Amino acid sequence: MLSRTADHLYWMARYIERTENVARVLDVTYNMSLLPSDSSNEEELWDTVLEIAGIRDIYDKTYKELNAANVIKHLVMDSHNPSSIYSSLRSARENARAVRVAMTTETWENMNTLWLEFGQYIKQDLTQTGLSEFCEWVKSRSHLFRGVCFGTMLRDEAFSFVRLGTFMERADNTARLLDVKYEFLIPMQEANDGAVDYYEWSAVLRSVSAFQAYQKVYRDAIEPMKVSELLILREDMPRSLHACYAEIMPILRQVAGSRQTEAERLAGQMHAKLHYGRMLDIVKDGVHHFLDEFILANRKLGEEIQRNFLSATA
Repeated sequence: MLSRTADHLYWMARYIERTENVARVLDVTYNMSLLPSDSSNEEELWDTVLEIAGIRDIYDKTYKELNAANVIKHLVMDSHNPSSIYSSLRSARENARAVRVAMTTETWENMNTLWLEFGQYIKQDLTQTGLSEFCEWVKSRSHLFRGVCFGTMLRDEAFSFVRLGTFMERADNTARLLDVKYEFLIPMQEANDGAVDYYEWSAVLRSVSAFQAYQKVYRDAIEPMKVSELLILREDMPRSLHACYAEIMPILRQVAGSRQTEAERLAGQMHAKLHYGRMLDIVKDGVHHFLDEFILANRKLGEEIQRNFLSATA
């Protein structure tokens, strides 16, 4: 497969996954903001959304005040924010259009329909009404896109790069979400004599569709250590770091063929760390430290994937 084709497919999938991740965090944060709290807590609540997305510096250049309306606008419709839902969907469609022949007709039509349907929301003021409905629409369309890809695409390199982009983006988002929330919530817990904020931690679980999974696995009250274990080490939790790398490893092995690549080595190293890791050791060394290292390693892997497979050779 040509490098530029693989590149378009990989980034198309990453952008679709990114829109879903942004919608998930926005939806849960908005619902949390409806609970009684003082204004300072609400500001911190929306600040964590920007930290998870990694765009606080971009936000500060555009807006003077940190509030729900500005954050929602910035993350949904701001064309100057490369991580907004608008920018991500536009980039996903542009990448898909460039490689229409590498996808099935159903996959392209699904992508094109997604973009056309998104147009109905552009002129709406989602900061006032309809944010939850919009986020549900984004999530359902993302699920539909993955389902169409899975159900219609030949299991060739094109399909592999679509899947690879999805899991690379998902791993990054889960790590950022847990890292920011852990750093934000643990000091609050210590200040409250160890009392766990049930609503905040349940919101973390709900943002990755893991609340019911937590109840089924642990059958216990929500505890930060168990939430972290579920989202880091549990291979049977679809959005966990372990589950993402369990998918990434065989994909890289398949697309590399007989070649030995640095990307495959880095992915194997990370997978082994997650597969054989223990939560007690992670807590001992610091969850924040572990997640920071993971985010950096995941970024480095992304750079190696770009260099080994996606950058066109002369």
